[in-house]
Amino acid sequence: MEIKKRLPLQCPGCDTSLKVSELFCEQCGTKVCGEFELPPLARLTEKEQTFVLDFVKASGSLKDMAKSMGLSYPTVRNLLDDLIIKLNKIS
Repeated sequence: MEIKKRLPLQCPGCDTSLKVSELFCEQCGTKVCGEFELPPLARLTEKEQTFVLDFVKASGSLKDMAKSMGLSYPTVRNLLDDLIIKLNKIS
């Protein structure tokens, strides 16, 4: 079984947001070096990213999401509102 590595979002030493410094093409070996910001969606936790993917797959239906998640509609609405606030702060 392959262990899936997770992209760290915060510095383990000081809790500052991490930035990308190198991108690499596995096919041709090209490397791009510099200082790059992560896209806003990549700065979300894995759980938040899953929520966004499920939201898109549900065509934005919070009612369908609540049913599939086994949560109440207001709870799912609150999760979405929290994500909106977080995305407004980071983008």
